Amino acid sequence: MKKRLLISALVIALVAALAWGGMRVIQLTAPEDRNEIPTTRVRKGKVTITVSARGELQGGNSEVLTAPMVGADLPITSLREPGELVKPGDVVVEFDSTAQEFNLREAEADLAEAEQQVIKAEADAQASLEEARYQTVSTAADVKLAELEVRKNPILAAIPARQNEISLDAAKNRLVQAEKDFNNKKTTAGAGVAIQRAAVEKSRILAQQAQRQIDSMVLKAKTAGYVNVQQNSNQNNLYYGQQLPDYHVGDAARPGQAVAQIPDMSNWEVSASIPELDRGHLDPGQKVTIRAAAIPGREFHGHVKSLGGTSGQAWDRRFECRIALDDIGPELRPGMTSNILITVESLNDALWLPSQALFETDGRAFVYVRKPQGFVPHDVELVRRSESQAVITGIAEGEQVALSNPDQNKSKAGQSQGGVMKALTK
Repeated sequence: MKKRLLISALVIALVAALAWGGMRVIQLTAPEDRNEIPTTRVRKGKVTITVSARGELQGGNSEVLTAPMVGADLPITSLREPGELVKPGDVVVEFDSTAQEFNLREAEADLAEAEQQVIKAEADAQASLEEARYQTVSTAADVKLAELEVRKNPILAAIPARQNEISLDAAKNRLVQAEKDFNNKKTTAGAGVAIQRAAVEKSRILAQQAQRQIDSMVLKAKTAGYVNVQQNSNQNNLYYGQQLPDYHVGDAARPGQAVAQIPDMSNWEVSASIPELDRGHLDPGQKVTIRAAAIPGREFHGHVKSLGGTSGQAWDRRFECRIALDDIGPELRPGMTSNILITVESLNDALWLPSQALFETDGRAFVYVRKPQGFVPHDVELVRRSESQAVITGIAEGEQVALSNPDQNKSKAGQSQGGVMKALTK
């Protein structure tokens, strides 16, 4: 009896093993069932088109601190920490001013030398004028003496009388020449002094310019806020795709480059990077709901302030959207990650389906509608599309459509079946 029971148990186990193996082979070799393709139905109702994204909280109306337009690269000797609060007049950035201080000392030395040259020129002019004045007075006295001699001519012989007249004419000529020389030296002396004074003004301007350059090497905050250190775009040893580092002490900035910003904390903004697909839905002024990740349960409201230019690779084109907060709170801090939800518009009695169920190619929009013979492409008209929803026309409500491309699923199923069959033949 025991032997029969044992034989019966072995037979049952063998049959069960053979049945399981047959079912496993059938599962591996059977084509993929079309019911495995995820589907959804076309629905009708109120659709609110929204655009969601994640951004970073920043202060608005930023004061940009740029490297002064002085020389070439400017090494940074002092820089406030990112996020550090500053008040108006606080020093934020300092650059190395060694070269400018050397230029200032040279300009001051040139100024002192030019001032001494002015003193020398004035003294030389005064001496020259005194000499010319003495010559004029001397020749005038000679004319007086000659005139007295001419008065004796009536009692003198003709030859001495003629000599007195010649002497008088000569004295008068010397007087005229002396007066001309005096005027010429006076003009020349004034011009020489004016030239030296111009050199003084030039040296003074150069000294003032050098001092202004030294003053410009210290960047101070004009408004209260926090320090937002900018990225150093002068790095040449970065790999492709590597993020640019922020400026640090010791880095060199080119003239005119932005080194830091001081956003005003009384005006908050959110900077978000949004896919290019949603750009057509957005316009300045649209209402936005903001939720800061670090402040759970609190909701802030704002509006779209500006839309930036599109950039990025062809497969990931994005643009910057700046959102201004209409209501703020004391708990807000710069750099907080914020989730934004932009309400574009609301449509009543609209046909819609998930965005992944709508396919587009060569300007044609279509869906895969389920029929008895399988999924069939059906052309529709796209009205609106967001990241999650697509509003369409040209199809009936309740139609069952595929959420993925059935042709691609069949291709994958064929590859999988071929792989199993190859494995079984081996």
